[in-house]
Amino acid sequence: MTTHYLRWLLLPVFALFALAVEAAEFVKINGVTPPPLALKDRSGKVHSLDAYKGKVVLVNFWATWCPPCREEMPSMQRLKEKMAGRPFVMLGVNSGEQPADLDAFLKRIKVDFTLLLDPDSAATKRWKVYGLPASFLIDKQGRVRYALAGPTEWDEGKAVSLIEGLMR
Repeated sequence: MTTHYLRWLLLPVFALFALAVEAAEFVKINGVTPPPLALKDRSGKVHSLDAYKGKVVLVNFWATWCPPCREEMPSMQRLKEKMAGRPFVMLGVNSGEQPADLDAFLKRIKVDFTLLLDPDSAATKRWKVYGLPASFLIDKQGRVRYALAGPTEWDEGKAVSLIEGLMR
């Protein structure tokens, strides 16, 4: 196992998950290389995190059965619209569900950012996600800079400030 993955596995970001549920706070990470992420979207196209180097990436692990996940989706859509034309991309990793679950959800909640399928939760487990939603902000060099256990309003306040700072 390489050193950067060992550091990732030892990272105590979600050790305090129970505390973060009530008041989600961004945790600063010192540029750790994340585990690989290469998943298909609903049309079958594979999206690899490596392909987005040069852009700030929000990776959000979520599920349709998770009320806080559903509640933050509209703010994520607004963030995508707010960041249009800038070096930013959002990857919503749907954890542990089948494409039909996601399709039914999208009939009720309209979002058009990239949603990836992780039906067996293999990527979710590799990223050491123990509760949903869980989000990571990746810098332009492909390193994790911030993690968040729990929901937030993505299109305002601290979230926008951190993303804009990473784009500079």
